[in-house]
Amino acid sequence: MTTAAPPEVSEFPEPPQELPQESAHDPIRETTISKWYVFALIAAPTLLIFLTMSGVLGPILREGQSLWRIPYLFVANTPTGGDMGAHVLLPKVLLENVLASGRILGWSMDWYAGFPVLYFYFPLPALATVAFDLALPYGVAFKLVTILGLVALPTAAYFFVRFLGFTRFVAAIAGVAGSLMVFMESYSIFGANIKSTLAGMFSFSISFALSILYIGLVVRSYRQGRKLNIVAGVILGLTALSHVISTIIAVIVVAPLVLAPLALVLVDRARAREAGAGAVGVVSSWMIGFGVSAFFSIPLGVNTFSGMTSDMGWAPVTAIVGNYQGPGSLIPGGLVPILVLGFIGMMWTMLRRDSVGIAIWMTLFPVAGYFLIAVIDLTVLYNARLLPYWYFGLFTFAGIAIALFATAVGRQFVGRDHATLVAGAVVVVLMVGAAALSMHDLPGWVKWNYEGYEGKAVWSEYENLMETVDELPPGRIMWEANSDMNKYGTPMALMLFPYWSEGHPSMEGLFFESSLTTPFHFLNAAEVSRRPSNPVRGLNYHGMDFDRAAKHLAVYDVAYYVSYTDEARTAAEDFGLEALAEPEPWTIFALPDAGRIDIAAMEPVVWAGEESFVDAALEWYDDVDNLDSWLVEDGPAAWRRVASVDERLSDQRPYSGGGAVELNTFEDYEVSFTTTAIGVPHLVKVSYFPNWTVEGAEGVYRVAPSLMLVVPTQAEVTLQFKNRWVENLGMALTAATLLGLAAYGVVVHRRRKKVAA
Repeated sequence: MTTAAPPEVSEFPEPPQELPQESAHDPIRETTISKWYVFALIAAPTLLIFLTMSGVLGPILREGQSLWRIPYLFVANTPTGGDMGAHVLLPKVLLENVLASGRILGWSMDWYAGFPVLYFYFPLPALATVAFDLALPYGVAFKLVTILGLVALPTAAYFFVRFLGFTRFVAAIAGVAGSLMVFMESYSIFGANIKSTLAGMFSFSISFALSILYIGLVVRSYRQGRKLNIVAGVILGLTALSHVISTIIAVIVVAPLVLAPLALVLVDRARAREAGAGAVGVVSSWMIGFGVSAFFSIPLGVNTFSGMTSDMGWAPVTAIVGNYQGPGSLIPGGLVPILVLGFIGMMWTMLRRDSVGIAIWMTLFPVAGYFLIAVIDLTVLYNARLLPYWYFGLFTFAGIAIALFATAVGRQFVGRDHATLVAGAVVVVLMVGAAALSMHDLPGWVKWNYEGYEGKAVWSEYENLMETVDELPPGRIMWEANSDMNKYGTPMALMLFPYWSEGHPSMEGLFFESSLTTPFHFLNAAEVSRRPSNPVRGLNYHGMDFDRAAKHLAVYDVAYYVSYTDEARTAAEDFGLEALAEPEPWTIFALPDAGRIDIAAMEPVVWAGEESFVDAALEWYDDVDNLDSWLVEDGPAAWRRVASVDERLSDQRPYSGGGAVELNTFEDYEVSFTTTAIGVPHLVKVSYFPNWTVEGAEGVYRVAPSLMLVVPTQAEVTLQFKNRWVENLGMALTAATLLGLAAYGVVVHRRRKKVAA
């Protein structure tokens, strides 16, 4: 005699085999639905997504292209396109710099005069790329990771609907319909669809699919009254390691299940006790998910709330209906039929008394959040990132409506089970076929991204620039921003200077929020570019002005400037910059040597005003004639405190005697120098971050604009990037969680083995 497994053990992926609660409404018997039938239905959109992302559909849908070639997905090149064309640097940095130093979170000098690696961006996709790279060429490994979320969505959508309590038949059709939202072409930066993924938001795509699966797992375990939800917790942890917004949404979606027992206790204590057990399971998934991701989420939270990120001032999307030239809208034109079917599905399932409350909440609350974020002008969160859940919910409920209609039609035939299965297969073929035939932009986008930099007609120009730079002595590079450089693969193509040439960091990079230098860099970019992007809202941008730019770039010890347009080249020449090389169409100029370490000419002043230090630093940075009067966030008690930026210029206290400084090491995790000016503040031209410590000096202080300041107490000074308590605590919690889950698994395995014996 055998005994069932303990109720707290999560059975994944197939739900319990008892008939779903709504099976009485459905004429088709669950036993007649083969798992192979379900597999075939789910395989249809999965295959379409894969073929689309591999580039195979391009030659089929576009005349004049040869089908007989290696799919772009498997060509060993360097993928490009939008942000993706710069994302390729991160796994390389992770492998060669961070992991090599025994870390998962680390530091790199490659962008922004130094930036924290994976402190504010998501480690799971980069770690997966590194893992795939063990067996595959780097470019192929990277591309395969970028499609993971898209390819996984049909399966995640199926289990989401299945775990709501629907039959395999309904779940399969609804899962197919829900996954087809990835083919929406009305937006490209909200996330979760193919366009957004190709624009660089593949982390969000992965997290989105995981979050959908997590919500379904939680709903199922809640209905079963399980107090421990291990699999859901692990999935939530992986969701958090892929994107924080999806994680927040997933937690908000299932939060009503935790609150439900409090409401039920007033009307039905017995039901409240049952719901309470499920609520404990939801909370357990949160705790496990937090534990799994703690090594990342704890440093992320602490550093975010302590002001170590840059606010980009994202402009909210406010469009409601229609297709616009802008980023998109709540209800694009092509969504209208899905909207109608989706609301029919919602009404139908509610009339049937199906357990779809959480699914409806997941669909509708993002709409409220979309408007609320815009109204309160919450600039740190882009409100449109909520809309993929709205779109997915509508597509899924539309699929449920179609599945219920198919069963109603099947009921009219003598062999109703067979007729319903045939109807389901026909419906899926029609839906997937319609998605394939409706594609317009996607094959071209896939080709553009996955043929890589090397596949562009102007690759030789780009390659020549990188080879020319590689021959120059090491030094930071400032380059002219211009959207016309998209012809090389992306306007961000020059962010990859450090990818192609060691020792030549680019001042501009991705992960804008990750560095305190970001707003100051874009102020600099506006001063050296004819058509700058100016992405940070609210800054006092100036036009192209090399007199201002030269002073600003000296603050960051930028060694080279690369012009792209004739206007920028002429302006640089007129200012007197020396042209070093002219790899057409670019010109590489040398900037005056500014040094990595500066010795103070006057005593710094400490900011004590009401506005934030960032705002004060921006005002300080705008005064280019007084950049030698340093403003710090904190410092010794003897330094003057000022409440206005202009006040620093009164009663200045100059240092006498000067001094000399010699740079000894300048590496990702260590900067050391020798100085004769002991006791005088030194400016270290590396972006500030609290993990930097110093020996042989006092500090490290944050100094305007975004750099570090130390006061030597001896001739030899060494700064090192070290883990703090936040990293140690996070790693300890993650290790304890994983060990605990492993121990629990061993105990359960032994218990089962003992019972079976």
